[in-house]
Amino acid sequence: MAVRGRDARGGRPRLPRRAAGLVLAVLLTASACSAPADADTSLTVREIDATLERRAAAVLARDPAGYLDALAPDAAKLRAAQRTELANLADVPLKSWSYEVKGITEEDGDWATAEVELRYRIDGYDTAPVAARRTLELMRDGARWYVSADRPAKGASDQLWHQGEVEVVRGSHSLVLGVGRPEEELRQIADTVDLAVPAVSDAWPQPWARRVVVHVPDSVESMAGLLGSPETSYRGIAAVTTGEAGTTGERPALADRVIVNPQAYASLGSFGQRVVLTHETTHVATRTSTSTATPVWLSEGFADWAAYRGEDRTPDLIAPELTGAVRAGDVPAGLPDDKDFGFDGDPAELARAYESAWMACELIAERWGQEKLTAFYAAVGAHPGRDGAVEQAMGSVLDTTPEQFTADWRDYLSARLG
Repeated sequence: MAVRGRDARGGRPRLPRRAAGLVLAVLLTASACSAPADADTSLTVREIDATLERRAAAVLARDPAGYLDALAPDAAKLRAAQRTELANLADVPLKSWSYEVKGITEEDGDWATAEVELRYRIDGYDTAPVAARRTLELMRDGARWYVSADRPAKGASDQLWHQGEVEVVRGSHSLVLGVGRPEEELRQIADTVDLAVPAVSDAWPQPWARRVVVHVPDSVESMAGLLGSPETSYRGIAAVTTGEAGTTGERPALADRVIVNPQAYASLGSFGQRVVLTHETTHVATRTSTSTATPVWLSEGFADWAAYRGEDRTPDLIAPELTGAVRAGDVPAGLPDDKDFGFDGDPAELARAYESAWMACELIAERWGQEKLTAFYAAVGAHPGRDGAVEQAMGSVLDTTPEQFTADWRDYLSARLG
């Protein structure tokens, strides 16, 4: 999962199977034959699948009784929490909701622990599902399994509706889902995203959904909870985008979500807010052309280029940290590495990494043109791996080499910022 972000300092960026198909491997043809070792597990998976299918159907039908029917009758705390959770989802326009059992990690008679993937889509916005990993504890009573505990899987996080009642605000190109935030604030965010979408489409003319789903939790603590990371990582981050980079060719990349830190975002002026949400919207637009072959300098630099290109700001105002370094004679020796975009480094160095990446994309757009910039981005992302991706794309699209490009970029920094 990729996570990208921007900080609150003037808009400056920061990075912050379904197993029901399992069948017996052999058919028993004589009484002397025995079932394969996983026969009991296969049966358990099928039975748990049936419980989860009923649960999913109840979510889509907005049927509290049906939803609670999948829970262990004596699990009073869980039933109360799940009743609240379903109520929190009441206004979210769901298109689909399904579970896939990925495996049974423990089974002891009438008790089992299952690793499950929840997948859901929002109607009118998601062309592919969001995936959330859950760990379920279950108990069997007769022929049925019931959920007795439901929590995020190891390394996973909760969803927005686990944090409170979700309020929904619709825009022309946006759907903003907020918890504990004023409706006026959510409307303003929707309006800003509605401006960002056509701006991004102009910068990235390749096909994309042109619709963005934004989550606005009630605090930076809740934001960190959605991202499964320490709160300290996001205190200065105004927004991040989550999603799965690239596509396997067999299915589209899973849906993106822009997650806003309400405190940091509110500290920005209209310019900073516009830049932040245009930057994040660019990550949504370019997701299927972004892969493990794409260096962070290119994905973040392109998002900044798309965000700043329509703004009336000079390079020294957009890149103050890099400008100071260049004017002091400290021109970067090379393009920033992925590690330079980490959350935990020196903020000034982090700013210079983003500013350097932006200037690299500015150089390509100015010297080779916008079409070449977008073609270069797509060519890098289409490469089978990181090794050689930039070199090959620079040769085939820009007719240059990484060494020559770096030299040209350093000269460009001196000319524009010196």
